[in-house]
Amino acid sequence: MLESSGITKSFGDLKVLKGIDLTVRKSEIISIVGSSGAGKSTLLHILGTLDNPDSGVLTIDGKRVDKMRQRDKAAFRNNNIGFIFQFHNLLAEFNALENVCIPGYIQGLSRAAVEERAMKLLRRLGVESRSDHKPSELSGGEQQRVAVARALINDPLIVFADEPSGNLDSKNAEELHRLFFELRDEFNQTFVVVTHNEELAHMADRMLEMKDGLILNSVEAP
Repeated sequence: MLESSGITKSFGDLKVLKGIDLTVRKSEIISIVGSSGAGKSTLLHILGTLDNPDSGVLTIDGKRVDKMRQRDKAAFRNNNIGFIFQFHNLLAEFNALENVCIPGYIQGLSRAAVEERAMKLLRRLGVESRSDHKPSELSGGEQQRVAVARALINDPLIVFADEPSGNLDSKNAEELHRLFFELRDEFNQTFVVVTHNEELAHMADRMLEMKDGLILNSVEAP
């Protein structure tokens, strides 16, 4: 599904990533842990094509995305990659359904088809009744479920999540963690999750520990 080799990234004189080699298999859930400043979010943004590495190779679904032009990369990202962030990043002026539909509209699918799939996802995630509510009218857990639906609307190859439960209470965090595994089982979805939540990290199929811009070790689930 995804393979990176020799990924490096610096910001000025600060070397954030020092040569990352990583392979992610289809339908695998990987957690990435490490202290603040280890390079976790920078790596996630590069793997998700939101940022460019200084050097190295990144292949997703057999395609060299690090060699793509920006326009082609943006189209590939919208069609094949989903994102879930700690603070949801929902657009305040749109309701839940509209927020979920936006990536589908960008993809150029028919409005009816996009809205039908969006409602199915909201129903599956237990927030269908909140579809006409704006983000300010939703709880934190509801906002994050809407964000998950938005990440899944284009049936992506892989979903990247950056501290997805970091802004949730323990109950909603536990429900979100369970949800990732349910979605993997139902849709064969692949997840790469940066987290400080030890419970989620250890639930993953594989836990990667980062330190000082390198992956120190990889622990398979028992």
